[in-house]
Amino acid sequence: MTVSTLEAPSSEAIYSAEELFAIDFLHGPKHIAIIMDGNRRWAKDRGLPSAMGHWEGAEILIEIVLAGLELGVKTLTVYAFSKENWGRPVGEVGYLMDLFQLYLIRQKERMVREGIHLDAIGDLEGLPQKVLDALNETKKATEHCNRINLVLALNYGGRDEIRRAVVKIVEEKIAPDQITEKSIAKYLDTNRFGDPDLLIRTSGEMRLSNFLLWQISYAEIYSTEVLWPDFSSKELLKAVLSFQKRNRRLGG
Repeated sequence: MTVSTLEAPSSEAIYSAEELFAIDFLHGPKHIAIIMDGNRRWAKDRGLPSAMGHWEGAEILIEIVLAGLELGVKTLTVYAFSKENWGRPVGEVGYLMDLFQLYLIRQKERMVREGIHLDAIGDLEGLPQKVLDALNETKKATEHCNRINLVLALNYGGRDEIRRAVVKIVEEKIAPDQITEKSIAKYLDTNRFGDPDLLIRTSGEMRLSNFLLWQISYAEIYSTEVLWPDFSSKELLKAVLSFQKRNRRLGG
Protein backbone atom coordinates (compact mmCIF):
# COMPACT_ATOMS: atom_id res chain seq x y z
CA MET A 1 0.00 0.00 0.00
CA THR A 2 1.20 3.53 -0.77
CA VAL A 3 -0.22 6.89 0.11
CA SER A 4 -1.82 8.62 -2.84
CA THR A 5 0.45 11.22 -4.41
CA LEU A 6 -2.58 13.23 -5.47
CA GLU A 7 -3.57 14.15 -1.94
CA ALA A 8 -0.73 14.86 0.48
CA PRO A 9 -1.46 14.66 4.22
CA SER A 10 -2.82 18.01 5.36
CA SER A 11 -2.67 17.78 9.14
CA GLU A 12 -0.54 20.30 10.99
CA ALA A 13 1.93 19.27 13.68
CA ILE A 14 0.21 18.27 16.90
CA TYR A 15 3.20 18.04 19.21
CA SER A 16 6.00 20.48 19.83
CA ALA A 17 9.62 19.64 19.10
CA GLU A 18 10.24 19.40 22.85
CA GLU A 19 7.44 16.88 23.30
CA LEU A 20 8.63 14.74 20.41
CA PHE A 21 12.20 14.87 21.71
CA ALA A 22 11.01 12.93 24.77
CA ILE A 23 9.71 10.06 22.63
CA ASP A 24 11.82 6.96 22.08
CA PHE A 25 10.64 6.13 18.58
CA LEU A 26 12.66 2.90 18.44
CA HIS A 27 11.07 1.38 21.53
CA GLY A 28 7.72 3.16 21.73
CA PRO A 29 4.40 1.36 21.22
CA LYS A 30 3.71 0.50 17.60
CA HIS A 31 0.26 -0.92 18.25
CA ILE A 32 -2.05 0.77 20.77
CA ALA A 33 -5.47 -0.57 21.74
CA ILE A 34 -8.01 1.73 23.40
CA ILE A 35 -11.16 0.98 25.37
CA MET A 36 -13.00 4.25 24.71
CA ASP A 37 -15.03 4.46 27.91
CA GLY A 38 -16.97 7.30 29.52
CA ASN A 39 -19.11 8.76 26.73
CA ARG A 40 -22.37 8.42 28.63
CA ARG A 41 -20.87 9.64 31.90
CA TRP A 42 -19.44 12.66 30.09
CA ALA A 43 -22.91 13.53 28.79
CA LYS A 44 -24.59 12.91 32.15
CA ASP A 45 -22.12 15.20 33.95
CA ARG A 46 -23.19 17.97 31.57
CA GLY A 47 -26.90 17.29 31.72
CA LEU A 48 -26.90 16.12 28.09
CA PRO A 49 -28.45 13.04 26.46
CA SER A 50 -26.10 10.07 26.10
CA ALA A 51 -26.19 10.53 22.33
CA MET A 52 -24.15 13.72 22.71
CA GLY A 53 -21.47 11.84 24.60
CA HIS A 54 -21.19 9.29 21.80
CA TRP A 55 -21.06 12.08 19.22
CA GLU A 56 -18.27 13.92 21.03
CA GLY A 57 -16.39 10.66 21.49
CA ALA A 58 -16.56 9.98 17.76
CA GLU A 59 -15.44 13.51 16.93
CA ILE A 60 -12.07 13.17 18.68
CA LEU A 61 -11.12 9.76 17.29
CA ILE A 62 -9.36 10.94 14.13
CA GLU A 63 -7.45 13.53 16.16
CA ILE A 64 -6.13 10.76 18.40
CA VAL A 65 -5.22 8.66 15.34
CA LEU A 66 -3.20 11.56 13.92
CA ALA A 67 -1.58 12.18 17.30
CA GLY A 68 -0.59 8.52 17.42
CA LEU A 69 0.90 8.84 13.96
CA GLU A 70 3.20 11.62 15.18
CA LEU A 71 4.26 9.41 18.09
CA GLY A 72 5.32 6.57 15.81
CA VAL A 73 2.24 4.39 16.24
CA LYS A 74 1.49 2.12 13.28
CA THR A 75 -1.84 0.64 14.40
CA LEU A 76 -4.59 1.97 16.64
CA THR A 77 -7.32 -0.53 17.54
CA VAL A 78 -10.36 0.94 19.28
CA TYR A 79 -13.29 -0.76 21.01
CA ALA A 80 -16.22 0.87 19.24
CA PHE A 81 -19.09 -1.55 19.91
CA SER A 82 -19.04 -4.79 21.87
CA LYS A 83 -21.35 -7.76 21.48
CA GLU A 84 -22.63 -6.95 24.97
CA ASN A 85 -23.61 -3.43 23.85
CA TRP A 86 -26.67 -4.86 22.10
CA GLY A 87 -28.17 -5.06 25.60
CA ARG A 88 -28.37 -1.27 25.85
CA PRO A 89 -31.69 0.57 25.27
CA VAL A 90 -32.97 0.07 21.72
CA GLY A 91 -32.95 3.81 21.02
CA GLU A 92 -29.30 4.16 22.07
CA VAL A 93 -28.22 1.18 19.97
CA GLY A 94 -30.09 2.57 16.97
CA TYR A 95 -28.40 5.93 17.42
CA LEU A 96 -24.99 4.27 17.62
CA MET A 97 -25.59 2.42 14.36
CA ASP A 98 -26.64 5.68 12.69
CA LEU A 99 -23.53 7.33 14.13
CA PHE A 100 -21.22 4.62 12.78
CA GLN A 101 -22.72 5.00 9.32
CA LEU A 102 -22.51 8.79 9.36
CA TYR A 103 -19.00 8.79 10.82
CA LEU A 104 -17.63 6.46 8.16
CA ILE A 105 -19.20 8.52 5.38
CA ARG A 106 -18.08 11.89 6.81
CA GLN A 107 -14.52 10.83 7.59
CA LYS A 108 -13.80 8.86 4.42
CA GLU A 109 -12.18 11.70 2.48
CA ARG A 110 -10.17 12.85 5.47
CA MET A 111 -8.86 9.34 6.07
CA VAL A 112 -7.74 9.16 2.46
CA ARG A 113 -6.14 12.61 2.69
CA GLU A 114 -4.29 11.76 5.90
CA GLY A 115 -3.18 8.30 4.77
CA ILE A 116 -5.27 6.43 7.36
CA HIS A 117 -5.95 2.82 6.42
CA LEU A 118 -9.30 1.70 7.88
CA ASP A 119 -10.03 -1.85 8.90
CA ALA A 120 -12.41 -3.59 11.28
CA ILE A 121 -12.54 -6.67 13.50
CA GLY A 122 -15.42 -8.51 15.12
CA ASP A 123 -18.49 -10.43 14.02
CA LEU A 124 -19.16 -7.92 11.26
CA GLU A 125 -21.97 -9.91 9.65
CA GLY A 126 -24.07 -9.11 12.69
CA LEU A 127 -24.07 -5.38 11.89
CA PRO A 128 -26.91 -3.62 10.03
CA GLN A 129 -26.42 -3.57 6.26
CA LYS A 130 -26.20 0.23 6.16
CA VAL A 131 -23.22 0.12 8.53
CA LEU A 132 -21.58 -2.68 6.56
CA ASP A 133 -22.01 -0.76 3.31
CA ALA A 134 -20.44 2.40 4.76
CA LEU A 135 -17.65 0.36 6.36
CA ASN A 136 -16.81 -1.50 3.16
CA GLU A 137 -16.91 1.69 1.11
CA THR A 138 -14.50 3.48 3.42
CA LYS A 139 -12.22 0.45 3.70
CA LYS A 140 -12.00 0.28 -0.08
CA ALA A 141 -11.32 4.01 -0.36
CA THR A 142 -8.43 3.78 2.12
CA GLU A 143 -6.94 0.45 1.07
CA HIS A 144 -3.95 2.22 -0.52
CA CYS A 145 -3.17 4.28 2.61
CA ASN A 146 -0.24 3.22 4.76
CA ARG A 147 0.65 5.94 7.25
CA ILE A 148 -1.32 4.34 10.11
CA ASN A 149 -3.97 1.65 10.56
CA LEU A 150 -7.24 2.51 12.31
CA VAL A 151 -8.97 -0.72 13.34
CA LEU A 152 -12.55 -0.49 14.59
CA ALA A 153 -13.71 -3.32 16.87
CA LEU A 154 -17.40 -3.60 15.95
CA ASN A 155 -19.81 -6.21 17.31
CA TYR A 156 -16.67 -7.55 18.94
CA GLY A 157 -16.05 -9.82 21.91
CA GLY A 158 -12.74 -11.37 22.87
CA ARG A 159 -14.25 -14.72 23.81
CA ASP A 160 -16.33 -14.77 20.63
CA GLU A 161 -13.22 -14.05 18.56
CA ILE A 162 -11.44 -17.05 20.12
CA ARG A 163 -14.57 -19.18 19.55
CA ARG A 164 -14.65 -18.20 15.89
CA ALA A 165 -10.93 -19.02 15.57
CA VAL A 166 -11.52 -22.49 17.06
CA VAL A 167 -14.38 -23.10 14.64
CA LYS A 168 -12.09 -22.29 11.70
CA ILE A 169 -9.40 -24.63 13.02
CA VAL A 170 -11.93 -27.46 13.39
CA GLU A 171 -13.38 -26.81 9.93
CA GLU A 172 -9.93 -27.00 8.37
CA LYS A 173 -9.22 -30.23 10.26
CA ILE A 174 -5.82 -29.11 11.46
CA ALA A 175 -3.93 -31.88 13.25
CA PRO A 176 -3.54 -31.39 17.02
CA ASP A 177 0.24 -31.42 16.81
CA GLN A 178 0.06 -28.54 14.32
CA ILE A 179 -1.94 -26.31 16.67
CA THR A 180 0.41 -23.85 18.34
CA GLU A 181 0.00 -20.40 19.82
CA LYS A 182 1.42 -19.01 16.60
CA SER A 183 -0.98 -20.95 14.40
CA ILE A 184 -3.98 -19.98 16.55
CA ALA A 185 -3.02 -16.31 16.21
CA LYS A 186 -3.35 -16.66 12.43
CA TYR A 187 -7.07 -17.33 12.86
CA LEU A 188 -7.71 -14.31 15.08
CA ASP A 189 -9.22 -11.10 13.70
CA THR A 190 -6.02 -9.20 14.45
CA ASN A 191 -3.66 -11.50 12.54
CA ARG A 192 -2.83 -8.70 10.08
CA PHE A 193 -1.77 -6.27 12.79
CA GLY A 194 -0.15 -8.29 15.56
CA ASP A 195 -0.64 -7.84 19.29
CA PRO A 196 -0.95 -4.43 20.98
CA ASP A 197 2.01 -3.15 22.96
CA LEU A 198 -0.13 -0.81 25.03
CA LEU A 199 -3.76 -0.96 26.17
CA ILE A 200 -5.36 2.33 27.24
CA ARG A 201 -8.65 2.45 29.13
CA THR A 202 -10.32 5.78 29.79
CA SER A 203 -12.78 6.77 32.58
CA GLY A 204 -10.78 5.08 35.35
CA GLU A 205 -12.25 1.60 35.01
CA MET A 206 -9.91 -1.33 35.65
CA ARG A 207 -11.59 -4.00 33.55
CA LEU A 208 -10.69 -5.57 30.20
CA SER A 209 -14.37 -5.86 29.24
CA ASN A 210 -13.80 -8.84 26.95
CA PHE A 211 -11.45 -6.88 24.67
CA LEU A 212 -8.54 -8.58 22.86
CA LEU A 213 -8.21 -11.21 25.59
CA TRP A 214 -5.66 -13.30 23.68
CA GLN A 215 -3.71 -10.39 22.23
CA ILE A 216 -3.05 -8.34 25.38
CA SER A 217 -1.34 -11.13 27.30
CA TYR A 218 1.83 -9.04 27.57
CA ALA A 219 0.53 -5.58 26.74
CA GLU A 220 1.23 -2.75 29.15
CA ILE A 221 -2.00 -1.37 30.63
CA TYR A 222 -2.61 2.33 31.20
CA SER A 223 -5.78 3.51 32.92
CA THR A 224 -6.76 7.17 33.17
CA GLU A 225 -9.65 8.91 34.93
CA VAL A 226 -10.18 11.08 31.84
CA LEU A 227 -13.45 10.35 30.07
CA TRP A 228 -13.09 9.47 26.40
CA PRO A 229 -14.62 12.68 24.96
CA ASP A 230 -12.00 14.62 26.96
CA PHE A 231 -9.11 12.37 25.95
CA SER A 232 -6.69 14.57 24.02
CA SER A 233 -3.36 14.35 22.24
CA LYS A 234 -1.76 15.44 25.52
CA GLU A 235 -3.36 12.49 27.30
CA LEU A 236 -2.09 10.12 24.61
CA LEU A 237 1.38 11.55 25.07
CA LYS A 238 1.16 10.84 28.82
CA ALA A 239 0.22 7.23 28.10
CA VAL A 240 3.14 6.75 25.69
CA LEU A 241 5.61 8.36 28.10
CA SER A 242 4.33 6.05 30.84
CA PHE A 243 4.84 3.08 28.51
CA GLN A 244 8.45 4.10 27.93
CA LYS A 245 9.15 3.92 31.67
CA ARG A 246 7.94 0.31 31.97
CA ASN A 247 10.38 -2.57 32.14
CA ARG A 248 8.85 -4.98 29.63
CA ARG A 249 10.24 -8.36 30.66
CA LEU A 250 7.61 -10.28 28.65
CA GLY A 251 7.80 -13.14 31.15
CA GLY A 252 11.59 -13.31 31.06
